[in-house]
Amino acid sequence: MPPPWTLRTLLAIPVSLTLLLTVRADLPEQAPAAARTAVTRVPDTALARLTTRLVTHGGAPAAALLADDRSGSRFTSAGNGISRSDHFRAGSITKSFIATVVLQLAAEHRLSLSDSVDDHLPGLVRGAGNDGRRITLRALLRHTSGLHDFTTATQGTVPVTPPQALRIALARPPATRGRFAYSNTNYVLLGMIVEQVTGHSYATEAERRIITPLRLTGTSFPGARTSLPAPHGRAYAADGSDVTELDPRVAGAAGELVSTLADLNRFYAALLDGTLLPSHRLREMLDTRAAHGSYGMGLFPVKLPCGTTVWGHNGRISGSYVRSAATVDGRRVLTFRVNTDGVTDPALEPALLAAEFCPRTS
Repeated sequence: MPPPWTLRTLLAIPVSLTLLLTVRADLPEQAPAAARTAVTRVPDTALARLTTRLVTHGGAPAAALLADDRSGSRFTSAGNGISRSDHFRAGSITKSFIATVVLQLAAEHRLSLSDSVDDHLPGLVRGAGNDGRRITLRALLRHTSGLHDFTTATQGTVPVTPPQALRIALARPPATRGRFAYSNTNYVLLGMIVEQVTGHSYATEAERRIITPLRLTGTSFPGARTSLPAPHGRAYAADGSDVTELDPRVAGAAGELVSTLADLNRFYAALLDGTLLPSHRLREMLDTRAAHGSYGMGLFPVKLPCGTTVWGHNGRISGSYVRSAATVDGRRVLTFRVNTDGVTDPALEPALLAAEFCPRTS
């Protein structure tokens, strides 16, 4: 998904929204389970008001909010038919997982970010001015490769294999190499490179390196499975059609992931607090200079009006829009979702981020 300022206006259709916010307590992993159990408290007033606005002005007739911090847990909801434990399609949030795997492989010296695509997939990227000998893994991670986005042709609804996605992209001339241009093709290639380096699929590597160690029990790479795990709600396309059943191969390594709100918060907290990457690799991930502040590696920053910068990603796939954001130390994390392709009032997203991450003045 491109960053949220490119959201398009959607048709008014029946949707639901769930919002989860977490302020991470510094409890050791070995702490007794009882010590990590949250206590229900009254929801934050500002966030509750914004959740209501998402229902009344954001095109979502059902909404829910869950927050955890050192003093307990907050949950509120509006509308019916939605649960905090629902599984949903996370779209391009998948890129944060794939980037983490690639950076772990770099930390293990199994690849270098300065490697060219041809070093791992010789001769694969050729055509219409595209040349894999001149594209580094670092450029793929940062979306500065110039490769055309294959989903502009498939509209994110046609299942394709990675070779088919590449053929679509390579039929078009590249954008200016070295300039930030968001392209799902970059992460399809990274998925192929992970498999070439490890001998395992990107899904298997992400499960082994991230999902299992963090106990993300609601997170999976479904492959060609069109159904969502239980529990789940319904998902609607922009035209109102039910797209709960969806072939995830429309996105592959660029957007296949299925997850839950709690799992995404746990992942971004662990990523940003240094649990998943050595400190110098995490610094590389957060370096946005090559993309002129727009994008790091599988993460992008948003500077809020109060001066706080939050890091995370969004994800849009037919029937689902998700947004996760966190402080740079991972101690405070927010995830929200709607069960359609986007939020109809794009002003609500930055308002939610500011309400959670900017200091209270009253």
